[in-house]
Amino acid sequence: MNISYDHYRIFYYVAKYKSFTRAAEIMYSNQPNLTRAIKNLEKQLDCTLFERTNKGVVLTEEGAELYEHISAAFKHIRAGEESISLKNSLQNGVLSLGATEIALRCYLLPILGRYHKLYPGIRIKILNISTPQAVRMIDNRLIDLAVVTTPIEPNDKITTITLRELTEVPVCSTEFDAEQDITLKELAGYPIISLGKGSSTYDMYFKLFTEEGLDFSPDIEAATADQILPLVKHGLGVGFVPEEFLDTETGIKRISLSRPLPMREITLVRKKRSSLALPAKELLRLINEQKTTHGK
Repeated sequence: MNISYDHYRIFYYVAKYKSFTRAAEIMYSNQPNLTRAIKNLEKQLDCTLFERTNKGVVLTEEGAELYEHISAAFKHIRAGEESISLKNSLQNGVLSLGATEIALRCYLLPILGRYHKLYPGIRIKILNISTPQAVRMIDNRLIDLAVVTTPIEPNDKITTITLRELTEVPVCSTEFDAEQDITLKELAGYPIISLGKGSSTYDMYFKLFTEEGLDFSPDIEAATADQILPLVKHGLGVGFVPEEFLDTETGIKRISLSRPLPMREITLVRKKRSSLALPAKELLRLINEQKTTHGK
């Protein structure tokens, strides 16, 4: 039975207020329109829903039975609307964010700290994922925003914004016997520790080594960037880490190269031509504010 939702909506308000006049006021309509809709509904259901009295209208037996179901449906609809409204509010909303570990540590954490102070009621869901995973999740609308490290494969369904440059350096244990001012070819002779295949870090170093005619086959593939330094400190090989990772570390030393490693970037990724919920819009505002300040 293909009955208009508007007819049920009109029936609900007339039955709730027991008055066509009052229902018309609530719905910003007029009584003749509501009367026609109810007559059409009664015709489609083949029954009488209301009886008119001096005090307004009362439900018939069929009308009361229908109202029991319709009122329950409207309660569910209102609950759904309230749930969506809360999710999109700055008091009780939800922010879904993807971030690589390097982007999180080297850029995003201070911004998230400020965000949480401003909006403590918002639940922040952070997925620690690789850049390719983040791009796929943005493309499929599984997360609101992503902050990741380059390289990023070209994709006409996403928008990227460079947030800052990132310098990485090769490091080893202070006990590790490694020369200084060496070439990339000489560095390739040491055991290498890297993030695994499927990460933008692996892709970048694979391309870098390949362009120099070198084989990039890490001796140890770490699951996360945070694992690289402990592996390096225990003398298991040479790793590549952002300079910020070294600020409070001991037991490691930098290896200087005859030619510095190429710059990477920390980048914001979002779905192209897609509107953002209010919590995500506010994080984007703070990120843009930080970007402007950093640029100055």
